[in-house]
Amino acid sequence: MRVQKCVVVLTLLLLVMVFPSYGQEAATSKIPAGSKVFVAPMDDGFHEYLKAAIQKKKVPVVLVEDKSKADFEITGQSETQKASTAKKVIRWDWRSNEQASIQVNNLKTSQVAFAYSVNKQSSAHGKKSSAEACAKHLKEKIESGD
Repeated sequence: MRVQKCVVVLTLLLLVMVFPSYGQEAATSKIPAGSKVFVAPMDDGFHEYLKAAIQKKKVPVVLVEDKSKADFEITGQSETQKASTAKKVIRWDWRSNEQASIQVNNLKTSQVAFAYSVNKQSSAHGKKSSAEACAKHLKEKIESGD
């Protein structure tokens, strides 16, 4: 299971690195401000951190609890790697490493409108930090109009 998560995170990271160089010409890849967005449940509860981060970062979307009322759906996953004993003893660092990836899909066209992956080493606030990074980049995407 852990290997599968790593493969998915690496795949999404590659997508994020490759696709920006090609541009996104299709109008459906845009996420208009005010769009209704459904955040899908995620195994580790990351969706709750992501919803809080979207509100905190003032991402210009409307979060909805009913997928049928949404224009876009956010899916994703995250992984936490607790600090090892060696890291605690040698570096005096108790902070975890966090990886997360999200994908925003247009529910009408099934097109991926946005994808983002983050890798936080020694994350000061755990999942909260990675969720806020995702929300920040989503906000930039929406505000850029691309």
